[in-house]
Amino acid sequence: MDAVKLLKQDHDRVKELFARYEHTGERAHKTRQRIVEEVLRELEAHSRLEQEIFYPAVEAIDEELHEMVAEGVQEHHVVDVLGQEIRKLAPDSEEYAAKFQVLQENVEHHIDEEEQEMFPRVQKKLGDRLDELGERMATRKRELLASVS
Repeated sequence: MDAVKLLKQDHDRVKELFARYEHTGERAHKTRQRIVEEVLRELEAHSRLEQEIFYPAVEAIDEELHEMVAEGVQEHHVVDVLGQEIRKLAPDSEEYAAKFQVLQENVEHHIDEEEQEMFPRVQKKLGDRLDELGERMATRKRELLASVS
């Protein structure tokens, strides 16, 4: 599988989890907490994949992609900070739900930018190299998810 398809699968998985969260009742704190933890675990692995393998491979392609990567790294940082803050809160607190909403909005913005702006450029520029990159990323993702299970 190529790298862009793998990342899009990650995006789809997180969007599915966001939808599951939204369809739970406001009093389903334990269910929401399990979903939030799954979202955070997925996002942590995804961020590591992008920062360790994908971003280094694409940022040197051209200046515009370099700038997109720099912005993506900062967006990952914001998500990491929000994730750390969420984990310190009680799942039944108003702040927990509010921070998760901000996290969701940030992630959805990040996904839109990558899928609409970055990925088409990367596909055009890297072509056949995306399969090799995807294999490396799939292997690394298995390692990351195994280490947090």
